[in-house]
Amino acid sequence: MNELELTGRAQTHVVALENPRCVVHYAAATSVLAMCDAAARVGIQLAIRSGFRDFETQLSIWNAKWRGERTLLSRVGTVLDHSSLAPDDLLDAILSWSAIPGGSRHHWGSDIDVLDAATVPADYKVQLIPAEYAADGIFSKLNLWLDDHAGEFGFFRPYQVDRGGVMPEPWHLSYAPVSLPAMESLSLASLRKVLESSAIEGKPQILARLPEIYTRFMLAIDMPA
Repeated sequence: MNELELTGRAQTHVVALENPRCVVHYAAATSVLAMCDAAARVGIQLAIRSGFRDFETQLSIWNAKWRGERTLLSRVGTVLDHSSLAPDDLLDAILSWSAIPGGSRHHWGSDIDVLDAATVPADYKVQLIPAEYAADGIFSKLNLWLDDHAGEFGFFRPYQVDRGGVMPEPWHLSYAPVSLPAMESLSLASLRKVLESSAIEGKPQILARLPEIYTRFMLAIDMPA
């Protein structure tokens, strides 16, 4: 991938699928379809909540959280009071659950957020929180199936345990043949250049802490077995 693709400012590396409806890297498309077919054979309706996400979409999410227009969660999942947070604390709160624009794995088209549509009640709003994937959660069957089978299709979970950066996300899958080279290719210098020219909220705080953000929230992942 080139720098524009790595930072979500181009879509030349992705394709749109109809079933499941999503946009993913062209090299991951066949594996996504195969994994969905395999899940369907055991009664799991694998749906993709989020695939490719461009820079502007990630930027709008970030800016809304910085301005207090979207819910902020602590590292234990409790709702935070935006008005009580100092800039550095606000930065940490956002990064625990949302990637920095330009540094999101969803820019690569390799990463997808998945759920089991077959187990969602008609009146239920999916939250994508760890409790939904726990032993007593609505996606417990999917969670166990992914433990056993995601790797067969080239996928792994980059956020399985708390490493002090991004919080565990059992719904987040990454297609290793694309994401591992992409992670190596996206440099700190490239990320800085993109952010410096962007309209991101909190820019002074972000740029001052960018080396830490790069290592703690982007490179600190669970690698595939």
